[in-house]
Amino acid sequence: MYQGLSIQVRLLEGGIAELCFDRKEDAINKFDARTINELREATAKIAATPGIQGLLVTSAKETFIVGADITEFGKNFSQPEEEIAKWAIEANKIFSAVEDLPFPSVTAINGLALGGGFEMALSTDYRVMSTKAQVGFPEVKLGIFPGFGGTVRFPRLVGADNAIEWIAGGEQQKADAALKIHAVDAVVAPEKLRAAALRILELAHRGAYDWQARRAQKKGPLKLPPIEATMVFETAKGYIAGKAGKHFPAPLAAVGVIQKAAGKSRDEALVIEGQGFAKIAKTQTADCLIGLFLNDQLIKKKGKQYAKIARPVKQAAVLGAGIMGGGIAYQSALRGTPIIMKDIADKQLDLGMSEANKLLAKQVERKKLTPEQAGAILAKIRPTLNYGDFGHADVVVEAVVENPKIKKAVLAEVEGLVRPDTVIASNTSSISIDELASVLKRPENFLGMHFFNPVHRMPLVEVIKGAKTSPEAVATIVGYASAMGKTPIVVNNCPGFLVNRILFPYFGGWSALLRDGADFVKIDKVAESFGWPMGPAYLQDVVGIDTSHHVGDVLAEGYPDRMGKDFKTALDVMYENQRYGQKNGIGFYKYETDPKGKPKKIVTEDTYRLIATVQPKGQKDFSEEEIIDRLMIPMVIETARCLEEKIVETANEADMGLILGIGFPPHLGGALKYADLVGLKNLVEKCAGKYASLGKLYEPTAHMKEMAAKGETYYSK
Repeated sequence: MYQGLSIQVRLLEGGIAELCFDRKEDAINKFDARTINELREATAKIAATPGIQGLLVTSAKETFIVGADITEFGKNFSQPEEEIAKWAIEANKIFSAVEDLPFPSVTAINGLALGGGFEMALSTDYRVMSTKAQVGFPEVKLGIFPGFGGTVRFPRLVGADNAIEWIAGGEQQKADAALKIHAVDAVVAPEKLRAAALRILELAHRGAYDWQARRAQKKGPLKLPPIEATMVFETAKGYIAGKAGKHFPAPLAAVGVIQKAAGKSRDEALVIEGQGFAKIAKTQTADCLIGLFLNDQLIKKKGKQYAKIARPVKQAAVLGAGIMGGGIAYQSALRGTPIIMKDIADKQLDLGMSEANKLLAKQVERKKLTPEQAGAILAKIRPTLNYGDFGHADVVVEAVVENPKIKKAVLAEVEGLVRPDTVIASNTSSISIDELASVLKRPENFLGMHFFNPVHRMPLVEVIKGAKTSPEAVATIVGYASAMGKTPIVVNNCPGFLVNRILFPYFGGWSALLRDGADFVKIDKVAESFGWPMGPAYLQDVVGIDTSHHVGDVLAEGYPDRMGKDFKTALDVMYENQRYGQKNGIGFYKYETDPKGKPKKIVTEDTYRLIATVQPKGQKDFSEEEIIDRLMIPMVIETARCLEEKIVETANEADMGLILGIGFPPHLGGALKYADLVGLKNLVEKCAGKYASLGKLYEPTAHMKEMAAKGETYYSK
């Protein structure tokens, strides 16, 4: 009946039209302009064909439809608000045309049906779902909300409270959860999906199911008494505002749209959705979060290119069995790669296994794993005091103490015991990869693999190329990191690599603020209000003041012009007084355990007394703007230096490193995206004027000044 590049329609027995999504050039189905146009044409063809008794919507891919093609639609968001609204309203007429066909319709959801994919399923009268499928609305994670009728059809189908929870939460939902709230009508085994969907059409055609009543439910106003409606929406708004925070407006805006459209018919409600969608699509948060999604796509694309030359990793090994080694072993085993964990002391092996066991126990507690599954994963970790089976290791990760002499000795020793093609990676956070490689006979098989603590939570892995590292070794570690569920970013070797090199100028700006009399608690509050998960003093306590002090010394030696110390810092004072942060219960804050067993921070007067010893001019109040400038500008400049020096290949990867490695505020998109938002010209002028006396840390590069003069941006291309 219809043959497109994304959609085909054929006539089945009994007058059933099957509309099948099957993108010819892709492994998945997604909504782009072509697919939407084909849906319009295919629906018109079905409507114009006499004798059709029902519509079956299917997918020929393993997924149903993963959602809209954000690479394409994201570009549309640069248009004026009115144009975006017009586009959304026109696109919705196509989904309404599917819904208005003069016979019953059903969607067979065989795999992921997310965003626009789930909204497509909602436009039919019934939905049957495979037990292996998942559905949901992830749009809020991109700073937007559903725009293909999701805020209209879904609450009318499942109730306002359920719809708000799904749409504002943005999580993928399994089949049983979908069935529980009546988002789908049946859940069956994958092999029974098609037959079950056809059976529903047969029953609807015979009158056993009242498909017209179901359709009327989705096309009419939301059935919710006024007083109850007020309670549902206002309670939801209060909760969501508290949870999402001021920097992420989409969840709250979605609730507002559902509420505004509640008393309207479908077509009136869709206009309200389109207008609300356009408004939220024009926000800074949407721009930044969509940018991060595209950055992630770029990293995944590079990962696929590396995969072509990567060596397979069937057996891994980790040297050092402390908290870090145990975390690496856990993550490797959890994701299916068996790992040997070696140490020189039983006590350390016990610590490493205890760490892995504790993390698996939490997964069992949260019902993410069964006890049997957890046991099988733990069995993939083999603790040992010797190198017996290292000959089988494809990758060895060194995670011993951060001391170059010890690391060199361990690396040289293990190189003599593994195969010539085994890739060895160091989990160093600060020591030069080239320095460590100097003791190796096969430096081409050596590089850095820097995990962030805690390993199981932090998504970033820095893959650090040494001067002699081979492309195959890089590709192998990129592949291994990806297999562990991490996001690998490849960087070139330099002191601090990428993330720590950029983080410590931020700490440098903070140290100078404290020297000049700022209140450490106020700085933390301002930074957290700005969007950081924790302020700089709190972050130092979490990282460990001894660790931070050590890395600071390494970076001071590497970049003496801007990271060298020409005054005694508050961090120095804490370090001298053995106030190491959370690890020993006191740093800038004192830590006590709350009733849930989590560390609770307390401000004490003795911290102020210690800081006062390095505040020669006493205390001074700073504006929020100046605090943010003095923290952020050094970070922006250092990120620009890393890009110019080719430590990192693209602005996209630099910014993703900061988002994933240190929790840079996502609604600002990363340091270079932030520079674009505030304007390089504005930033350069502040450095030349107000902050010129603060030294090299606040001196933009020549290239930054050129870009500012030309009005260029980092994301202009």
